[in-house]
Amino acid sequence: MAQTDLIFTETERLHEFFQSLGALSVEPNLLQPADLLLDLYGEDIRARAYLTSDPLRGDLMLRPDYTVPVVQNHMQAGAIAASYTYAGKVFRKQETDIDRANEYIQVGYEIFGARDPAQADADVFCAMWQALDGLPLRVQTGDISVLMAAVGGLRTTGERKAALLRHIWRPQRFMFLLERYAGISPDPESRRQLLSIKNPLAHSKHNIGLRSTVEIEDRITRLRRDCQVAPISKTELDLLTGITQLNETYPNTLTRLRDFAVDLPGISVAIVRLEKRLEEIEKRSINTSALMFEASYGRTSMEYYDGFVFGFYDDSDKDLSLIATGGRYDALTCRLGNGSLLPAVGGVVRPDLLVKARGQACPLN
Repeated sequence: MAQTDLIFTETERLHEFFQSLGALSVEPNLLQPADLLLDLYGEDIRARAYLTSDPLRGDLMLRPDYTVPVVQNHMQAGAIAASYTYAGKVFRKQETDIDRANEYIQVGYEIFGARDPAQADADVFCAMWQALDGLPLRVQTGDISVLMAAVGGLRTTGERKAALLRHIWRPQRFMFLLERYAGISPDPESRRQLLSIKNPLAHSKHNIGLRSTVEIEDRITRLRRDCQVAPISKTELDLLTGITQLNETYPNTLTRLRDFAVDLPGISVAIVRLEKRLEEIEKRSINTSALMFEASYGRTSMEYYDGFVFGFYDDSDKDLSLIATGGRYDALTCRLGNGSLLPAVGGVVRPDLLVKARGQACPLN
């Protein structure tokens, strides 16, 4: 059987499997508003996106994935409980490796508005597990909300917590800020220059970019106020550093997190959510004791996720191809639903990589 036929067969099988779970099949537009996607993914996506312009609709982008348009369509239609599946092509430029696909098929499964988030997390995760049954897999899981809860529990100002949360998907910047707030790293030169300004009105006449005098004064006021804040304690710094570095099996993860919670009780709710999710996964006949949990998993590549995240890798491939991935993205529904928050979790599978993992030659990767 030709490789394209094998991929088509897998695509149909996966699509029908998710439909058998009660998901409605949908197909969002191939062209999506570029401004929305650039806002969500950041400017980094611009280099890998296929952009075009329409006289009436403005800048458009060939869809880089399905999740965002599916969420947007659902929230615009009315925030109710529903589940969806889809199967079609997405598009990404490849600037360094000509052998990597610039268009490939995604088959996905998304659940909106489930009453029990732990149950929905387990439903999507176990659906992906079942869809890939029989493959030599390496499974990685994480939960962004654990680190978010740890930041929220710090004994420091709301402004500092907000700054850390903004950069939680940029690990180096996050640690730089955390160490600066702990008094370990020095202030950057740009910050010292602003603090040295005595007269913002006079200084603004000598090239301060596009900032107005009011903006400069406000920024200086906030910086000076921040200088009066007590440093984050070494104990809390060590706790957050320990959480970011956590990469253990679930039994060891829970032991470590409970130890952390003694001095950082803000993570207790996140621990309870994690325990409930594990119980639900166990109910579906999956042994979680050998599953790996990495607290920082997805921080550099899954920016709109804000809870449980997972990835299924081809363990027989030296490059560990990522066959399926997904997670929880409640905040995305709020952002695309004009403030209407709806619990949501989903995942996608690459049929071409699935074919390859089954031992079929597939040059699409």
